[in-house]
Amino acid sequence: MTMPPNLAELQSKMSDAVRAHWKAFLIEGIVLVILGFAAMIVPQVASIAVTVMLGWMFFISGVAALLMTFWARQTPGFIWSLISAILGIGAGIILLTRPAESTLTLTFVVGVYFLAEGVATIMYALQHRKELSERWSWMAFSGLMDIVIAFIIISGLPGTAAWAIGLMVGINLVIGGASLIGLAMAARNKA
Repeated sequence: MTMPPNLAELQSKMSDAVRAHWKAFLIEGIVLVILGFAAMIVPQVASIAVTVMLGWMFFISGVAALLMTFWARQTPGFIWSLISAILGIGAGIILLTRPAESTLTLTFVVGVYFLAEGVATIMYALQHRKELSERWSWMAFSGLMDIVIAFIIISGLPGTAAWAIGLMVGINLVIGGASLIGLAMAARNKA
């Protein structure tokens, strides 16, 4: 099966870019592995840290949305935009003031995230199997592990809420980091 010329050229450019920047993939992989082990050692702390970071993201994005809503108040959908901004601020405040209690809902959301991330990683690996034939399976394995993690998290609720986020994020970071290290080594060997 032949590829259209533009697609083949694009794949060649992507492959060249990966080979040219293999050290960046290696460094990112090493950092992810280190952070992953840290999260696995103290999963309760990591769970609270993730909840607090998410709380700040909701709060800051809600404030920004509120400011933009009032700045563009003449545009259609003002009320809905206002409601959305207030919900973001409220969710942020709840996560920031009650992070330990918020972990149940957050644990479910993380489970859904791992499911989506797993599917996306497997699709990414399948697209790269021709270019990096000896290492694409590492990426596919990483995606499969994300799906397994999602199943463990969601099926174990509510008991998994106390430790799952920190531990599973740690495991995910280690596996994702290891797959990036494998990808970097394959790209280095092709350079």
